[in-house]
Amino acid sequence: MGLLTIGAFAKASRLSPKALRLYDECGLLTPARVDPVTGYRLYAPEQLDRARLVAWLRRLGMPLARIQHVCELETGAAALEIRAFWAQVEADTAARRDLAAFLIDHLSRKDPAMSPTAKPLGIRYAAMSDAGLVRESNQDTAYAGSRLLAVADGFGRRGTPASAAAVDTLKRLETDSIPAGDLLNALEDAVEQAKQTVCGITATGPSPEEAGTTLTAMLWTGSQLALVHIGDSRAYLLRNEEFFQITHDHTVVQSMLDEGRISPEEATSHPQRSLLIRALAQGADATADMRLYDAQPGDRYLLCSDGLSTVVPIDEILQVVTTISDPEQAVSKLVELANHLGGPDNISCVVADVLEIQ
Repeated sequence: MGLLTIGAFAKASRLSPKALRLYDECGLLTPARVDPVTGYRLYAPEQLDRARLVAWLRRLGMPLARIQHVCELETGAAALEIRAFWAQVEADTAARRDLAAFLIDHLSRKDPAMSPTAKPLGIRYAAMSDAGLVRESNQDTAYAGSRLLAVADGFGRRGTPASAAAVDTLKRLETDSIPAGDLLNALEDAVEQAKQTVCGITATGPSPEEAGTTLTAMLWTGSQLALVHIGDSRAYLLRNEEFFQITHDHTVVQSMLDEGRISPEEATSHPQRSLLIRALAQGADATADMRLYDAQPGDRYLLCSDGLSTVVPIDEILQVVTTISDPEQAVSKLVELANHLGGPDNISCVVADVLEIQ
């Protein structure tokens, strides 16, 4: 079979002649031959596989530069790259879905924080932080107040002041009167302030690039809780006897797990399981996950550092949060469990119960 004209090749590959000309100009799909007289582009039949792959990837929404990279890979590596791209698309879509749900709710009622018939809600809470049995100092910060719940896990030589500064920055929101519709904007501003404060503190140390903190916090307003999350500290929700994680770890290992490159079993013992891809630190990606949750009476929230979540099995954590009703006793028991299993890291946790105000 001879060379195909651009029209025939476009029909066979399901790419328009205009698209083919663009892909030629950017070096993604170069014709086999260009007629020196007419300038017509001619394509070889064996180029159809690449052209069809380009068409499929464009339908996925993949940028041209990344498509070019995929096309140069072996089939197995190309499949992994596509999986990684789609995992990121799904994560971005989930974040936009949460924002869309919030906006719909906000625009559907005058006061998103409380309907006229809703009963007022409050929270009962406790926080505890412990150095563990191995570390010389405690770089964690745990805080629970009437409106703010927070856990920060510092790292590096100035991790202790970094985690404290991040939480202190958010504490200012407790005294502010923030309409529910402005809650996420206020949190976003506070996170940016926290990053600047943390970077200012760590810049005075001998190795500023090696210091920073995670931050997982919830701000209470009316009948809603706004979540902000950066790093690998976690937030869990116990509702109607179901216990589930409501944050997503920002770690290299979690990224590999999302992309299917490792199994859950491999993730638990991976040597890079604590390597962060997002944090409040100089030069780090500090993009926060932010979501809004409608609270219900009977909800129980658990915020914790990885000194608890990576040490104590999830079934033992569940046993504590479902059987010990008092938050003070619950956080104390969780810290005790982590230390009983060796306490290899600092341990911080916050437990908060949502209650109807009588």
